[in-house]
Amino acid sequence: MSAQATRLLIVDDDPDIRSLLADYLQGYGMQCLTVADGQAMRACLAQERVDLIILDLMLPGEDGLALCRQLRAEGDTPIVMLTARGETADRVVGLELGADDYVVKPFDPRELVARIHTILRRSRRNGAPLEVQEVHFAGWTLHHIKREVTTPEQLLVPLSHAEYRLLCVFLERPQRVLSREQLLDAARGRAIEAFDRSIDLLVSRLRQKLGDDPKAPRLLKTVRGEGYLLDCKVE
Repeated sequence: MSAQATRLLIVDDDPDIRSLLADYLQGYGMQCLTVADGQAMRACLAQERVDLIILDLMLPGEDGLALCRQLRAEGDTPIVMLTARGETADRVVGLELGADDYVVKPFDPRELVARIHTILRRSRRNGAPLEVQEVHFAGWTLHHIKREVTTPEQLLVPLSHAEYRLLCVFLERPQRVLSREQLLDAARGRAIEAFDRSIDLLVSRLRQKLGDDPKAPRLLKTVRGEGYLLDCKVE
């Protein structure tokens, strides 16, 4: 961790949650700014540097998903979604929009601290300049800077934030079976429950982008009882 104190922005319309979170996280040496809605969030970000944003999903006016989309369009500041919703579909939407993690209330504050540290370590590693700007696999090309892929027919296919990071995990470990836990841990910087099915939906969406037949996939193959495998060479 940097010697400079980590600065967090907590966006939640519940003043008790804002206060409790700020007090707890400050006990771990983090500086916390707190706001109640999207308008106040933008005003704060215009004036302050923050290392990570804790963003509640259920907010008055603009909800957390809309704000997450805006934040990701403007930059790469890590985002942790905080919500009472626990359905897999809600988690996937948040991750697709670019959230780095998804914490369901009620939660153990110590777990949140651990996730924050993990996300920030990954963010600072990933902030280094890319040595390789393109990766080639099975006739496809991944462009790191633009976060899009080119088909073998030279058509551009944009990737969501989550799709890009998941594809990077597969490309870093080609022809190796990766469990659901390994995939989400590598792509999100966190460990998940053994029965969390979010990764299945994310893999399905990535297959669609790569034109991979879900009934007989050629690239992202399912290994029954174990996980998934990228079955091609990577250059």
